[in-house]
Amino acid sequence: MASEDLVVPVDSFSQPASLIKKTAVSRSWVSVDSSGQSTVLDLDKYGIMKRVSIHARDLRLLDPLLSYPSAILGREKAIVLNLEHIKAIITTEEVLLRDPMDDNVIPIVEELQRRLSPISANYLGQGDDEEGTGVQTEAQTSEPIEFPFEFRALEVALEGICSFLDARTRELETDAYPALDELTSMISSRNLDRVRKLKSAMTRLTNRVLKVRDELEQLLDDDDDMADLYLSRKLSFASSPSNDGADFTWSPASPTIESKISRASRTTPFSIHGEHDVEELEMLLEAYFMQIEATSNKLTTLREYIDDTEDYINIQLDNHRNQLIQLELFLLSGTVSLSVYSLVAAIFGMNIPYPWNKNHGYMFKWVIMFAAMVSASVFMSITTYSRHKGLVGS
Repeated sequence: MASEDLVVPVDSFSQPASLIKKTAVSRSWVSVDSSGQSTVLDLDKYGIMKRVSIHARDLRLLDPLLSYPSAILGREKAIVLNLEHIKAIITTEEVLLRDPMDDNVIPIVEELQRRLSPISANYLGQGDDEEGTGVQTEAQTSEPIEFPFEFRALEVALEGICSFLDARTRELETDAYPALDELTSMISSRNLDRVRKLKSAMTRLTNRVLKVRDELEQLLDDDDDMADLYLSRKLSFASSPSNDGADFTWSPASPTIESKISRASRTTPFSIHGEHDVEELEMLLEAYFMQIEATSNKLTTLREYIDDTEDYINIQLDNHRNQLIQLELFLLSGTVSLSVYSLVAAIFGMNIPYPWNKNHGYMFKWVIMFAAMVSASVFMSITTYSRHKGLVGS
C-alpha cells in the first residue's frame, strides 16, 4: 500500500535556489493545476503511478539517476515528458514536475503558474441570438482559440527546453568565435587547449539538441502518436453517451479540459475523423521543431567554422614545416661545403714530411683561397639544384 502523500503548498517559486535546496528530497515533485496553483508533493513512485495512472516503465524514464533519451509519450490519461532537465507528467488537470528545487526547473514552474492561470475569456456563448436559432454572432466567431490544458502545459515545456538549448548555444558562440580568432592569430598551447574544450562542449550540446530534434521529428511523422497526446479528446470520447459518429463536435463541459479548436477543424475534418485530426498539435510541434532546427543550424555553422579554423591552422603548420625543411637543406648544404674545406685542411695538417713544402711558404694562401672557392662552389651548386627542382622557394 502506498505511503501517505506529504503535501506542502507553495506560494511562489521565485525564492532563492539555496533556500529551496535545503528542503530537497529525493522524491520531491511539484504539481501545477489548471488554475496555476503550485503544490510540492513528497511522493514515492507508487504514489505517482496511482495518481496519474501510468506504468512503472514510463515513470522510469523520469528517473534522474538513469540516462534515457528525450521522449514525449502519450498514454491513456497522461503525457510522459522527458526533455533534458524537464521531467514531467501532464494530465488533463495538472502538471507534475520532478525536482522542483533544480535551478533549471524553477523558471518552468514559474512560467506554468503564469500561463496556466484561470482563463478570463468566457466561452459559454454569451450574447443573445436575434432569431433564437443558435447562430453565433460575429463577436463570438472572432473569439480567440484556446488549446487544451495538456497542450498549454506541453507548449511551456517545449518553449522552456528550446529556449534553454538556444541560450546554451548562444553562450557557446560567444566564447567560441573569439577563441577561434585568437587561435588563428597566435597558435599556442593555451589557445589550442581552450579551443579543444570548446569543441568538446559543442559536441555534447549538439548531441543534446539532436536528441530533442529527433524526438519532435519522429512525433511529427506519426499521426497516431500525436493523437495519443489528445488527453482531453480521449476523455471527452470516453464520457460521451453516444459514440456513433453522428455529431462528434468536441466541446467538453469541464473548464479544466475545455479546448477551443479551430473553426475549420469543427466542420468536416474533425466532425468526421475527430480521432485523427491532429492539426492543432502538429502546428504547435512544428513551431518548436523549427526553433530547435534553427539552434541545430547554429551549431552546424559553428562546427564548420571550427573545421575551417583547423584547416587554416594545418596549412600554417605545413608552411612552417616546409620552412624548417628548407632551413635544414641550407644547413646540410653548408655542412657539405665545409667538409670539403676540412678535407684540405686535414690533408695538409698531417705530420708527414713533404719535400715540396720547404721554401714554398707562399703556397699557403693559395691553398686556403682555392679550398674556400671549392667550398663556395659546392654550396652554390647544391642551392642552384634545389631551386631548379623546386625544393626551396625562389
